[in-house]
Amino acid sequence: MEILFSYDKKLVIQALRYHFINRFEVRILMILVNVFAIFSAALFYSHKVSPLAFLLSSILWIGIMISFWFFLPNTVYKKASTFRDTFKMTFGEYRVRVENERGYTEWNWEKFASYLESPHFVHLYFDSKSFFLVPKVAIEKEGNLDDLRRLLKEKIRSKK
Repeated sequence: MEILFSYDKKLVIQALRYHFINRFEVRILMILVNVFAIFSAALFYSHKVSPLAFLLSSILWIGIMISFWFFLPNTVYKKASTFRDTFKMTFGEYRVRVENERGYTEWNWEKFASYLESPHFVHLYFDSKSFFLVPKVAIEKEGNLDDLRRLLKEKIRSKK
């Protein structure tokens, strides 16, 4: 199966958000910060903390949410030149090949630790932090999304 694609910045940012929010440590941090924000709001409402303390905890909450929702995905997008290239990707029986005008790379299926399907992408994970995004729109254009899902289930044992 062969697909041609380039990346849409808006969709890539959304996929990066999806990746970060699905990380265990980020989820725990967000839960703790939200519990802290609710607890501080309850203490403020019951007049047990000053308005300044509530304001500082609210600023902390807003800052952390903004960093995970905007700062982190945009920083990753800007640093990775990959998202500005056009690719040809081939899914074979033994390997995956990705090429662009500068060259190509091939990965045996064993290189992938897991995969994840988000609304607009298939995330092929090498480990918990490195992955390659495959746009679903390019796969659907060829009419092969179900074939790719079958191939991924067969070749990559762990689904995130």
